[in-house]
Amino acid sequence: MKKFEEKTIATTPIFTGRVISLQVDEVELPDGKKGKREIVKHPGAVAIIAMTDEGKLVLVEQFRKAMERTLMEIPAGKLEPGEEPIVTAGRELEEETGYVCEEMEHVTSFYTSPGFADEYIHIFEAKGLRKKENAASLDEDEFVELLEVTLEEAAVLMKEGKIHDAKTVYALQYLLLKNR
Repeated sequence: MKKFEEKTIATTPIFTGRVISLQVDEVELPDGKKGKREIVKHPGAVAIIAMTDEGKLVLVEQFRKAMERTLMEIPAGKLEPGEEPIVTAGRELEEETGYVCEEMEHVTSFYTSPGFADEYIHIFEAKGLRKKENAASLDEDEFVELLEVTLEEAAVLMKEGKIHDAKTVYALQYLLLKNR
C-alpha cells in the first residue's frame, strides 16, 4: 500500500452533467478507519498562452456564472473524449480568438483543485500567431470579448485583482519570468 493511500470501498454517483460529474466515495483511510470523499470528475482542459507579433498577450473576457462576474483569462477549453490536448488547444485558440498558430508548445500540466476535483489542465504556448479568415466560431452558449494587452498591462491587471484566474496568473508569471 502506498503511503497515505485511501482505498475506495464504494462509489455513489450523485450527478452527471455535460461538463462535470459528482460522486461520493467511501474510503478506507491509512489507519484503517473509514471516511467519505466528495469528488468532482472533469474531462480535463487546456489553456493557451498566445502572444501577438506586437508583444500583446491574447486574453478573453467572459462571464463566469460560478463567480457571478466577468473574468479576464487566457483562452481555454475542455478536452473532448479521445481528443489529444494539443488538438484541443489549437481548436480553442481558433474558436475563442480567431487566431491560429504555426507551433503549439506544451509548457506544463497541473491539477486545478486536487482536494476535491480531478481536473487536469494542460498549458500550451502558441507561437507564430496569425488571424484566420473564416475562423471556427464559439460554442453557441459562449460569449467572449477578445483583449490584447502588454505584459506590463497584464501585470497591473493582476496586481489590481482584475486577473485572478489561476491558469491565467500562472501564464503571466511564466511569461514574466521567461522575459526577464
